Amino acid sequence: MALALYRKYRPQTFAEVVGQEHVTEPLINAIRAGRLNHAYLFSGPRGCGKTSSARILARSLNCAQGPTPEPCGECRSCRALAADGHGSVDVIEIDAASHGGVDDARELRERAVFAPVDSRFKIYIIDEAHMVTAAGFNALLKLVEEPPDYVLFIFATTEPDKVLPTIRSRTHHYPFRLIPPPAMRELCRKLCDEEGAVVADDVLPLVVRAGGGSARDTLSVLDQLIAGAGPEGVTYERAAGLLGVTDAGLLDEMCEAFAAADGAAVMEVVERVVEGGHDPRRFAGDLLERLRDLIVLTQVPDAGANGLVDAPADQLAKMTSQATRMGTSTLARMAEVVAAGLAGMRGATAPRLLLELACVRAILPGSDESMAGLMQRLETLEQRAAGAALAAPVRPAAAPAPAPAETGPAAVRSALAKPAEAPAPAPAAEPKTAVPPWEETEAPQEKAPEPAAAAPAPEPPAEEWSEPEPAPVYEPAPEPAGGGTSAASVRRQWDRIMMAVKDRKRTTAALLQDATIADAGEGELVLAFKHAFHAENLQKEPAYGIVVGVLGEVLGGTWKIRCEVGEAGTLPKAPAGAAPAPAPRSAAPASRPAAAPGRQAAAPAAEAVEEPPPDDYDEPSPDDPVAPGGFGTSEEQAIKLITTAFGAKQIAR
Repeated sequence: MALALYRKYRPQTFAEVVGQEHVTEPLINAIRAGRLNHAYLFSGPRGCGKTSSARILARSLNCAQGPTPEPCGECRSCRALAADGHGSVDVIEIDAASHGGVDDARELRERAVFAPVDSRFKIYIIDEAHMVTAAGFNALLKLVEEPPDYVLFIFATTEPDKVLPTIRSRTHHYPFRLIPPPAMRELCRKLCDEEGAVVADDVLPLVVRAGGGSARDTLSVLDQLIAGAGPEGVTYERAAGLLGVTDAGLLDEMCEAFAAADGAAVMEVVERVVEGGHDPRRFAGDLLERLRDLIVLTQVPDAGANGLVDAPADQLAKMTSQATRMGTSTLARMAEVVAAGLAGMRGATAPRLLLELACVRAILPGSDESMAGLMQRLETLEQRAAGAALAAPVRPAAAPAPAPAETGPAAVRSALAKPAEAPAPAPAAEPKTAVPPWEETEAPQEKAPEPAAAAPAPEPPAEEWSEPEPAPVYEPAPEPAGGGTSAASVRRQWDRIMMAVKDRKRTTAALLQDATIADAGEGELVLAFKHAFHAENLQKEPAYGIVVGVLGEVLGGTWKIRCEVGEAGTLPKAPAGAAPAPAPRSAAPASRPAAAPGRQAAAPAAEAVEEPPPDDYDEPSPDDPVAPGGFGTSEEQAIKLITTAFGAKQIAR
């Protein structure tokens, strides 16, 4: 019968101990310096080298060429204490689990006074020392505190806190640790080469994970796989079946379904897990480990090379793609949901149902009103926007189309910006005829006599009007939102709207602090402002586009915004289906009454209203004549009207 791998390859020197350099190096230095203690305490998880290190220490102290940190392996003591040796009468190993009583302690104390038979030291290795009773420790206390010069105690335990404090205070304590995965994988590969076993590269991560950092457990698993391997060696499918771990393909499919938020694919993967005979609890644990690896990859792109993620190269490429598509916030919330589901599966009678609920909750952040759910939704929207921007084709810049004729406020803005755009003198303007507001213009039957050419309007100084033309007001798409949206429903969602606007731009959210919801319906939202400044700036880009976009995301559909100045309860409501009116941009006079029918088409040039001089112009009265565009009888009057309302400096700004 062949020896087990963990016995056959048990370390014989401190140099062969893997992953415990923080313990072996101080012991080597102490042996070389001759500063040995009479009692040692080795603690740590199972299978990490405590008993093996105790035996190596005994060999080093009793070697014929010692004490030396490198036993010769040739003397009688070294051969007796080897892995295949018969043992030494001067090195006594005691299992405290069955010999931890007070009577056993008394017997040990009586025998310890005798000198070693054939060695330099009489060494007691007490394994599972935490099983010694309090009475047994008290019986050993005096001997451990003041032993003979040739007696040395080595206590090995997995629970050092259960060792009597009076005993622990009289020992040199060396804590052992679990072996890191890279060191364990290298050890397994070395042993496979020495055994001549063919083991696939993707099998070793499964073996290391199954061993859990314990060298003995890992080598036992590897021994089992090598013993049951066929002519092709140890394959991934055979190892996954024997170890009961989840196939990496199922984990990849579940992560792909998570990335796409595909509920049908999620339920299909769960069905395949159950049909394949996998334990839902084990699958949830493996899925949680995969999500952990994806989170690490989002934070450390080269985690595979650093050993933070133990996976083959092709698997790392898939995992990196999945981590990039999901993002940190999404992965963190999914891991929390799966972890909570795994905790609920313990002792549950329907683990499959709990697994399905956990997986579905992971892809539905809308059901989670916590900050984690909000962050996942925001991250998803950002990734979709970024993907759409990358997917948009890059088109060459086309020649600008001729701008259509502008009327109303747009014409005034264009007139104000013309001196800055074209420094060259403009051609003489066509003579204009003033039309009284009470006369209705009709298509003339015959050409009216042309009046004398009027003097052109004075242009403002170039340095005052050299600012670029302001951005045009955003015109949303014409399709309305759902008809069921009312002002009350918008008010209920107003906190979410404000939070989303604040996340995009704080200055736009500051403008909305002054707003009150006056009315909503038919894809239009009416906001009442106390100050005209806030209403004006909200109608400009990018503030208008940000608010419209947030309304579409939160409420659905496409929205328009109409801004009014005044209290919400005093504003008149627009008739159903009416186009939204633009926000007030100045303290401009109200609209004039429609011209009475039956008036002449045009007035003679002599009856044209004279413009008041600039110095005497204060503020237009409601009875002043206004052109059909809503401003004065000429461009000069329009400029004066706006200058009076806002001030030249504010317009320039």
